[in-house]
Amino acid sequence: MRINSKGQVTIPQHVREELGLLPDTEVDFLVEGTSVRIVKAEPKRRESRGQSIVRHLRGRATVSMSTDEIMALTREP
Repeated sequence: MRINSKGQVTIPQHVREELGLLPDTEVDFLVEGTSVRIVKAEPKRRESRGQSIVRHLRGRATVSMSTDEIMALTREP
């Protein structure tokens, strides 16, 4: 097998099927001495919808109320 001019190599189909390397699968290259291993990359944790909303709103508050004052608003009289 040869590396082409773009630095690409084709992983044989039987190897892809055996390891479950589907299109768009992320892989990492591990250099070990003079060898290279290709391994599936650990899945990256995606930010949840709630985390995205909190990140977007953090630091945008314009009301200068204490936590106790805010909590009092949420409680029934």
